Amino acid sequence: MKTSDRTTRGNERIPRPTRRGARNGEKNTANDHANHGTTGHGTTGHGTTGHGPPHRGGAHGTVRGTKRRKRQKRSRARLLIAIAVALLVLATAGAGWVYLRLNGNINSFSSDGISADRPASSTKGQNVLVIGSDSRTGGNSALGGGDKNDVGRSDTAFVLHVYADHKHAIAVSIPRDTLVTIPSCKLPDGTWTKPQPNTMFNAAYSVGQTLKGNPACTQNTVEKLTGLRIDHTVVVDFEGFSKLTGVVGGVQVCLPQNIYQGDLDPNRTTRGKLLFAKGEQSVSGQKALDYVRIRHGIGDGSDIGRIKRQQAFVSSLIKKVKDDGFTPTKLLPLADAATHSLTVDPGLSTADKLLSFVMSLKSIDLHNTKFVTIPWRYQGARVAMVEPAASALWSDLRADRTIDGKDASGKDHKNGKTPSPSTTPSPAGPVSGAGIAVTVQNGTTVTGLAARAAQTLRDHGFTIDGTATAGTQDHTSTVITYGPGRRSGAETVARLFVGATVQEADAAAGTQSAGITVTLGQVYADNPSATPSSDPAAASGASSPSSLPSSVASGARSAADGPCSNVSYG
Repeated sequence: MKTSDRTTRGNERIPRPTRRGARNGEKNTANDHANHGTTGHGTTGHGTTGHGPPHRGGAHGTVRGTKRRKRQKRSRARLLIAIAVALLVLATAGAGWVYLRLNGNINSFSSDGISADRPASSTKGQNVLVIGSDSRTGGNSALGGGDKNDVGRSDTAFVLHVYADHKHAIAVSIPRDTLVTIPSCKLPDGTWTKPQPNTMFNAAYSVGQTLKGNPACTQNTVEKLTGLRIDHTVVVDFEGFSKLTGVVGGVQVCLPQNIYQGDLDPNRTTRGKLLFAKGEQSVSGQKALDYVRIRHGIGDGSDIGRIKRQQAFVSSLIKKVKDDGFTPTKLLPLADAATHSLTVDPGLSTADKLLSFVMSLKSIDLHNTKFVTIPWRYQGARVAMVEPAASALWSDLRADRTIDGKDASGKDHKNGKTPSPSTTPSPAGPVSGAGIAVTVQNGTTVTGLAARAAQTLRDHGFTIDGTATAGTQDHTSTVITYGPGRRSGAETVARLFVGATVQEADAAAGTQSAGITVTLGQVYADNPSATPSSDPAAASGASSPSSLPSSVASGARSAADGPCSNVSYG
C-alpha cells in the first residue's frame, strides 16, 4: 500500500478508508466476527477483549462498520425485491401467454341468429346446450368420413341444467330423430326462414347449408321445445373430441358384445376387422370417437341405444377428470385440448369466462349428476315426445326440481322460503277465474284451438277479452304472460294448461302486456283435456308437486355409475 494511503495514530498504522473500502467494509467486519474479536471502549480504540487480533478501526471503525451493515441490509432487501418482482413478471407473463393461447383456441358463433322471441329466465341455475357436430371441416373429415365439403350436421345434443343450488345437475338428451317444430332461423344472407313443423330435430343445425352448421338455430329450437332459456351453447367437433380423450389418458367404456367395422358402416359387404371386444376397456382418439358413434349392429340399432352409450361415455369422462384432480399440470393440457374442440356462444368466448363456468361445476357430486333422455316413443321411423311427461320434465327443470322430486333451488327453507314440494300443502278445489280477464292466442297450426281454450276458460269463470292467432305458429309449450300486478291471476290461468310457463310480459311487446295472455303451444293441442292442477302456483314451478312419471328417475344414469351399467337399448 502507498504511504499516501496511510495515516498514523500512535505506533499503529491505520489504513485510510477509500471509497472502495467503504463500499466493501463488510469484509473486515466479517473477519472480525470470524475471529471473535470485540472492540474496546477507550478513546483511542487500541484496546480489545476476546481472542481476536486488535481491531483496526477503534470507535471510528465501529461507526463505519454499523453504516456498512445497514447498507448491506438495504442491498440485500433491494435484491430480494428485485428477485420477487422478476418472478412476478415471469409468472404474469406465463399466465398471459397461457391466457392468450387458450383465447386463440376458442371459436365463437354470432349471436345475430339467436331469436328475439325467447323464454324468460325462470331459474338461478344455468342451462347449457351441448351439440356434438360431425362437421367435416379442418381435420374432421379424416376422423368422421364423408365429404369435406358437406354441410355441418348435428350428431348428438343434450341440455345440461345446473340447478340453482349448484349441487345438482342433469343432462337431458334430445334424440336427433325427434320430430319438432324448427322455428324461424337466420340464413347466411341475413333473411329468416319460416317455421318448419314436424321436422327432425337435427335438421335445425343444418339450416343455411353451411360447412360449420347453425348452432343458433338449434338453440332457438331447444328454447321453443323446452320453454327453458339457454344461457350458453357449446359445439364439440370430431377432431377436438378425439384430442380431448387422448389428453385425459383414455376413458373407460363397456361393450355388451364384440363390435366390427361393419357395425359402424352398414353398407359394408363384409363384417370387417374387430374394433371392440366385449366388455370393459379404455379408449381414446379415433377409437373413442368410433365408440360414441356406434349405432348399427348393437342393441336395436337405434339412436336411443347410442344415446345411452354416449351418456355412459360422458359420465366416465367426467369421473376421469375429477379423479385426476384440478391441478395446473392436469388442467393446462386439458384446457388446451378442450378449447381447441369448441365453438361457443359469445358469452363463453374468452378463456376466463369458460374457466369460470367450468369451475362453477366443481362442487357437483357425481351421484347428483344425472343423465336422462326426454320421454319418447317411436312414430314410424322417427321419435315423438310423450306428453304430458316431456312437458313435466321441462317444468321441473324450470322450477329447479330434481327428477326425484327434490327442491334444488338453493333457497333457505328454514327462514320460511319455498318449502320443498313434498311438504307444501296444495290448496284443493276447482279453478275459479272470477274477475280475471284473459286474451287467448293460438301459437300452433291446429285450427280452432284458441276458441276451444277460450271456452274452457269461460267454463271456469274467466272473462275472455278476445282470441287471435299468435305472431308465430311454432310454439311447443303454452306460455302465459302477465302485466304488472297480474301474476296471481296468471298462475290461476296456468292451472288449466299442463306444462305451461308463466312469465312477466315484455313492456315492449304491445298493449297486451298490461293484461294476461295465453299463447297456446303444441302440448295443449296434443292433450287439450288435461286435468287442471289443484295448485295455483303450479306453472311457476316454485312449490307444485311434480307430475313427472317415476320411470324417468328410475331409468336415469348417474355419473357415478360404472361403465357397464345400462349402456344399451333394445
